[in-house]
Amino acid sequence: VLALIVWQRPNLLLLDEPTNHLDLDMRQALTEALIDFEGALVVVSHDRHLIRSTTDDLYLVHDKKVEPFDGDLEDYQQWLSDVQKQENQADNAPKENNANSAQSRKDQKRREAELRTLTQPLRKEITRLEKEMEKLNAQLAQAEEKLGDSSLYDPSRKAEMTECLQLQASAKSGLEACEMAWLEAQEQLEQMMQND
Repeated sequence: VLALIVWQRPNLLLLDEPTNHLDLDMRQALTEALIDFEGALVVVSHDRHLIRSTTDDLYLVHDKKVEPFDGDLEDYQQWLSDVQKQENQADNAPKENNANSAQSRKDQKRREAELRTLTQPLRKEITRLEKEMEKLNAQLAQAEEKLGDSSLYDPSRKAEMTECLQLQASAKSGLEACEMAWLEAQEQLEQMMQND
């Protein structure tokens, strides 16, 4: 997969835990490849070495917000420790046992159930689009693998090459349309979740 990505030379890579299930040699090879990558790179990872080696900026995802984090990983560790202390202090504070808090919990659960029902069609559409993108990516990879075969360019295989090029173009345009629809659906879902 990495070879295909390098071959395509994208402007942006989005990586979610890229070092999971990799041995140390593969982690090092991936880190070196990402250091040499010339485009933009968004990495979500618990691998501190990878983050230190490949990133210029850190962003904090907390309380349903994404904000630039002004500091390094040690500063983040300190911030995390401070947040945990605050949460522990809040947990140790005396709790109110009155009817209002029980009612507010019921209201919260009801609102969450309503939101789940309201967002269900959108979540189903997102899942459908993700499956469609997987299928189109597989078709695109298959077409590009065939196009990599130099014997395909023999004049006697012109019809097969034309079919392969059409499949590649169709998969690319379908993938682009699916990605746009997926992004729009994700934005709608996020807005619905934030408005609650």
